Amino acid sequence: MSYSVAPGVRLNVRSGPGTGYALVRVLPEGAQVSINCQAPGTTVTGYYGTSNIWDNIAPGEFVSDAYVHTRSDGYVTGRCA
Repeated sequence: MSYSVAPGVRLNVRSGPGTGYALVRVLPEGAQVSINCQAPGTTVTGYYGTSNIWDNIAPGEFVSDAYVHTRSDGYVTGRCA
């Protein structure tokens, strides 16, 4: 399943579930992401509220769930191992 990134947002992709991890790349406005698994991490306040959930979108690539339109305040898939 594919989820939309918040409108007008260029979303930072991190190497781990938190703002302290290295910036890997930046998703362009209008991006869609698939979520492989989710992990708890740094709490972020974003377009869709405040969340400590981070979405794994590729190996070694995480984005804050506060900027992804999952239609849920909780986990929408399994936790990352």
